[in-house]
Amino acid sequence: MAAPSASASSNSRMPRVTIDTEALKANWRTLDALNGKARTGAAVKADGYGLGAARVAEALFDAGCRDFFVAWVEEGVSLRAALDGAGRRDARIYVLQGLALADVPAFIEARLIPVLSNLAEIAAWGEGLERAGRSAPAALQFETGMNRLGLDAAEIPIVKAAEAGGALDIRLLMSHLASADEGTEQREAQRRQFVAICEHFAGVDRSLANSAGSFLGPDYAFYLTRPGIALYGGRAGAPSDGRLKPVATLTAAILQVRTAKAGEAAGYGAAAKLTRDTRIATVGLGYADGYPRAASGAGVPLRETRPGAMAFVAGHHVPVLGRVSMDLTLLDVTDVPADLVEPGARAEFFGANVAIDAVADAAGTIAYELLTGLGRRIFRTELRDETSEPGLGD
Repeated sequence: MAAPSASASSNSRMPRVTIDTEALKANWRTLDALNGKARTGAAVKADGYGLGAARVAEALFDAGCRDFFVAWVEEGVSLRAALDGAGRRDARIYVLQGLALADVPAFIEARLIPVLSNLAEIAAWGEGLERAGRSAPAALQFETGMNRLGLDAAEIPIVKAAEAGGALDIRLLMSHLASADEGTEQREAQRRQFVAICEHFAGVDRSLANSAGSFLGPDYAFYLTRPGIALYGGRAGAPSDGRLKPVATLTAAILQVRTAKAGEAAGYGAAAKLTRDTRIATVGLGYADGYPRAASGAGVPLRETRPGAMAFVAGHHVPVLGRVSMDLTLLDVTDVPADLVEPGARAEFFGANVAIDAVADAAGTIAYELLTGLGRRIFRTELRDETSEPGLGD
């Protein structure tokens, strides 16, 4: 007889991220409505920003998305298998970080579109297609001011020669905004440089806007926008008017509640000095799960100028107390009615009641890092899979 699965008995106590795929779809539709006829794609790299690339892409496909962006060929192969297996076959999957010659067969088999960012990649793509006796579309990325990945404008004649020789079937021209959420001269300079580059490639689709760029209007939208964090409810330069909904809710169970006396301390390094009798909820979530140590409360280095993060328990916002440790986080629940805070009740660390960007600000980081850093032992579930979320309050 097979041993019983531990997950069946421990899921109620494990840290959990609940994924609202309806909110994800709504966010995509909101972004898609911003720029008229421009298509709206989706960045689903890093395993769908930590939420599961297959789950995310299938939901977005059902909302109308057909253009998906991943970082590595392995991500693209997995995503293609998931989408094809679910009957969603006409998606375009772009691989952002180029390719090597050895990757070309995988690109062909999985119908992936490489984003070529240098002449070596263009040569490898052409050689790989020639060996396979095939043609296949590609995208080109140009450098316009980020100084990261991309072809230089001076290399356009070489690219055009490859195109004329039949080695390139260019379907998309791309660049990437470095300061989309800031009203800087760099942003407009990048746009102008991108337009100048695109004039050499008549009739080819163009893409410049990321999440924040999607809110800059048609001058930046071109033919295709590529939102990422905005799809998942992150701030990303969006107006703070509630148009984008939180998609991920991170919760964890309270394991123990205890009362400590004024004058005592809590957590590693006695970092939290208690100035009153304090009820402390110990929650099963820590930095091994991706909840950052930098979100710790008072008494942690560099905390002098930045308040610690908040959590949400039984309808009340409560502060993180002392240092976040590997597996555990302490919360000050003194001001929450005692009968509402019991072992097994769940605390929300970000979601509808605690904005993920507020947690990121408290930790001195960004929402992208919080989502993509979610640990493997966090149980991921869709909102529709749950009938209730006990302990969170209204």
